[in-house]
Amino acid sequence: MNKPARRRLSATSAMHYYKLVFRSVLFLAVLFLYLFHCADVKDLWPGMLDRHPMILNLIWICFAVEMFARFFPSKIESKGCQKQFRRNYTPIEGSDVKSCRVSWKVTFAMAAAWFALNGLIGALFLLGIIDEGILLLVALAYSICDMVCILFFCPFQSWFMKNKCCGTCRIYNWDFAMMFTPFIFVPHIYTWSLLGLALLLLAQWEFLYHRYPERFYSQTNGSLACENCREKLCHHKKQLRRLWQQLK
Repeated sequence: MNKPARRRLSATSAMHYYKLVFRSVLFLAVLFLYLFHCADVKDLWPGMLDRHPMILNLIWICFAVEMFARFFPSKIESKGCQKQFRRNYTPIEGSDVKSCRVSWKVTFAMAAAWFALNGLIGALFLLGIIDEGILLLVALAYSICDMVCILFFCPFQSWFMKNKCCGTCRIYNWDFAMMFTPFIFVPHIYTWSLLGLALLLLAQWEFLYHRYPERFYSQTNGSLACENCREKLCHHKKQLRRLWQQLK
């Protein structure tokens, strides 16, 4: 009996797995430094910059470059974060964007849930229960969760939007703004510059969404149809859903 052929990872999928590994290593490196060298908050800012500038420079450069690249069309990036550009829009004749737009109530609920979570984290910081080092670790943990959402399971997709895949995700380019939300409480050029760039990316995304909503849905944009997808980022998500159904 012939074994089924293995599905080869697309370049986009491989890039996301690389990001998952890379961000996990960054998180573990900073966790190690925090636990064994910088547990005292006074040693973190600016102490950590003096003792371990390389890793913080690496964090800043990697995320800043990735965000800057998002402002422009890319061939390797997922269409989920590229669908706002004209080059990725294929009109579908007779379609009506009003019938498929995500309700503002759903968008508001997602934003409210995120602010509630980070409001709790911020309260713990302001009460002195956690320090800047924990906020940095939280941001890096969010960066890992970002890849998990794309590759394996996304609570926003499953619990709020009910969209078919990342390609039609309403909030795809919210990721960096959400990732760096904890940096609101850490006034430093490293943190606020990353947060500021993330907010500019979010602003561009929201402007184009409200200006060209037809580009964001598979019902109105033929480029987002499953038959035109070359990324197959949903592959492992579908496998996990089937496994879950078998276990139920």
